[in-house]
Amino acid sequence: MALSRVMLGSKRAAQLLNRTTSFAAGVDDKVAAMIHEIRTRGDAALIEFTEQFDKRSPVSGSYEIDRARWDAAAATVAAPVRAALQRAAARITTFHQKQLEADIVQEADGIRLELRSTPLARVGIYVPGGTARYPSSVLMTAVPARVAGVDEIIMVTPGASAETLCAAQIAGVHRVFEIGGAQAVAALAYGTATVPRVDKIVGPGNQWVASAKRQVYGEVDIDSIAGPSEVLIIADDSAPAAWIAADLLAQAEHDTEARAILVTTSSALADDVDRALVAQLATLPRRAIAEAAIRDYGAAVIVETIDEAVAFANRYAPEHLELQVRESRAVAARIRTAGAIFVGKWASEAAGDYIAGANHVLPTGGAARYASPLGVYDFRKRTSLVEYTQAAAFADAEDIAALAAVEGLNAHGRSAQIRSEL
Repeated sequence: MALSRVMLGSKRAAQLLNRTTSFAAGVDDKVAAMIHEIRTRGDAALIEFTEQFDKRSPVSGSYEIDRARWDAAAATVAAPVRAALQRAAARITTFHQKQLEADIVQEADGIRLELRSTPLARVGIYVPGGTARYPSSVLMTAVPARVAGVDEIIMVTPGASAETLCAAQIAGVHRVFEIGGAQAVAALAYGTATVPRVDKIVGPGNQWVASAKRQVYGEVDIDSIAGPSEVLIIADDSAPAAWIAADLLAQAEHDTEARAILVTTSSALADDVDRALVAQLATLPRRAIAEAAIRDYGAAVIVETIDEAVAFANRYAPEHLELQVRESRAVAARIRTAGAIFVGKWASEAAGDYIAGANHVLPTGGAARYASPLGVYDFRKRTSLVEYTQAAAFADAEDIAALAAVEGLNAHGRSAQIRSEL
């Protein structure tokens, strides 16, 4: 097992940069049909799809997990796991509280302008489940929503583990529904008799979930269209090869399409990383998944200088960027496009996934060129307020009329001028 060697300017380098969030053939059409069914038939369609894909029937007509069952499951979580979740939630809360924005007020020339920030009323968080457990995703989506002041947080998951329910309890989730896939997204977007309609849907999921989120956008807001998880590591000859290999595999074990990329000024280091990958893969429980990701999407990009590495990273716009280099903080200051930057060899991407406190819901597929980590700002909306005195309305009337005439919108001009005809 070895990372394929890639030189800057090569065809393979261009392929690495060309990521998209397109889905397998037929996915969009099938999802569109499912959304239509949920929208028109509600719970009846939700039950059909959930029984078909997840082999789960509703209890007393609903997929909602009642509080007694929820609390009972959460109580079974091992004490060390609960303590880790509580510590992570506390750090996420502290960091995200700093993201709350003050309202803006400006008064000049008889005009009072205000930009008011208010929380969304109800949001849905999607948490992957089934055979996997992702309590960390609960914390990363629900805690910022709670800090933002959202009135009601609805969680959907195709398989509610005890740890996931414990995290929901800690994070302040209000209701949990054991549904998943495109049908869960559609139910949140349009509402059914049992599932409430939300204002925004956030959280990671597979291509069916991602396609559904893309298609319901506009009916509700969404956070992003998530593609395969990715890490790009810039390393020089001071970096420990075994640590780099471990960090690459931490990303590769997510799924077979995960991207694990090393950009280095040292060919010798790349060789050492290859040897470490072989050794660590031998004992990895998800070896087959990680091996396929490394084989099909892993790479070692060989560069001459750190300047070239920075330029490549800024073009790649990775979800996660590790800087295992000398003067890592100075290098970090030159990065313009990354979802999260891990500065120095001691900051593992895994720490960001679980407990550091920054959000792990990040833009993928190059979207870090324009998108941001999930945050409190995603759960609040802004409203402009405009107030005029009589004198200010008189003073601006002719300017408004002149501009409206240019655009052929004469009623606009009249609505301003009529106020000055007293």
